[in-house]
This record gives sequence, structure tokens and C-alpha cells, in this order.
Amino acid sequence: MAEEHTPQDPEMNSAPAEAKRALRARLLAIRKSLGSAERANTAGALAGALRALPELAAARTVAAYVPVGAEPGPPDLAEVLAGPGRRVLLPVLMADDDLDWAAYTGPDSLVAAGRGLREPAGPRLGPAAVGGADLVVVPGLAVDRRGLRMGRGGGSYDRALARLAPGAFTVVLLYDGELLDVVPAEPHDRPVRAALTPARTVRFPVDEAS
Repeated sequence: MAEEHTPQDPEMNSAPAEAKRALRARLLAIRKSLGSAERANTAGALAGALRALPELAAARTVAAYVPVGAEPGPPDLAEVLAGPGRRVLLPVLMADDDLDWAAYTGPDSLVAAGRGLREPAGPRLGPAAVGGADLVVVPGLAVDRRGLRMGRGGGSYDRALARLAPGAFTVVLLYDGELLDVVPAEPHDRPVRAALTPARTVRFPVDEAS
């Protein structure tokens, strides 16, 4: 299991963008080194943690993604989130790295896309569709104690998070070692409401994550 760790100088003393690149490379290398058993155990634990969220039980529209490679989370994440009367939206990556959205209608609705992604094949609903989600499951490489999230650097989810309604519940799925004391932040970075790891569910203050 990857150990929890905190970035140290000189990375945190450099410009945020440079510090992000260094931390991102380190975290991706750790993920790549994880064995199949640990990935599977993490996926199962995160599926259980998601099902236990009261926010999921109350949600009518959920936005999520399809985990690929070593991303933490069950491969059938959309199916885990689906339920009677609940709509699940999945992202469609556009040429400018922004996200369009389409409804998930079952495993057969997913098709292979660029960059190794899997996307829904249904009608595109537009980038603003995520604004109707009550619960948004966001990918990330790390989250710190303030709820600030670090992604892969494309800015796709920074734009999506900016479109959410104020009351939307945002949660990131992580391995145990990816909840850090501090991650380098830039002005466009938006905090999330919670982070799930195999070991725990961590919620962040609403006033810092709104």
C-alpha cells in the first residue's frame, strides 16, 4: 500500500505550476507501481464507500467518469452509482479538453474513445449539463486538508466544477496515500466537498468547498 506522504521543499517553494508537475509525476509513478490485487481491493472499498454516501441516496442526477488504467475506483463506477429514478452523466472529452456530457444507459452504451478513454455513445447534452448534477464524482491525483484537488493538468474538471450549482456535492476517489497535507494550488483550482479512500471518508468544511 502506498504510504501517505506530504510534499517537501524545494518543490513547494517553487511556482505552483512547477510544483504540480513534480508532484503529479511522483503520484503517477506510484500508481503505476501498484499491483492488480491492490487496485482491485481499492476499487471494491471505494464502491462500498460510494454506496454508503447519503448524498448518493438523495441524488437524482449524478455526474461521474469511467476509471481507466490505475485510476482508483470500480471499472463499473457508473453502474455503482445508477439507481431507480437516478440519471448518471458521463463525460465526453472535446478537442479543447473541455467536457461535454451524455447519459449512461448501461454497460453497452460505452464505446472506446481517444486517450484510452471510454465514453457514452448517446446524444451529447452540452458542457452545461453537469450543472444539473446533485452529486459529482471527480477524478484526481491528490486532495489536501483544505479540499483542494490536483488533477492531471488538462483543466477539464476545473472548468466542469465551475459550472456546478452551489449545493452540488463533489467527491474525489483516491488511494490511501493520496490525501496530503498540502497540494500546490493556483487561482483557478476549486475545492471539493469530500474525498474517499479505501480507509476513510473525509469531508471538508462547506465554506471552503463552495
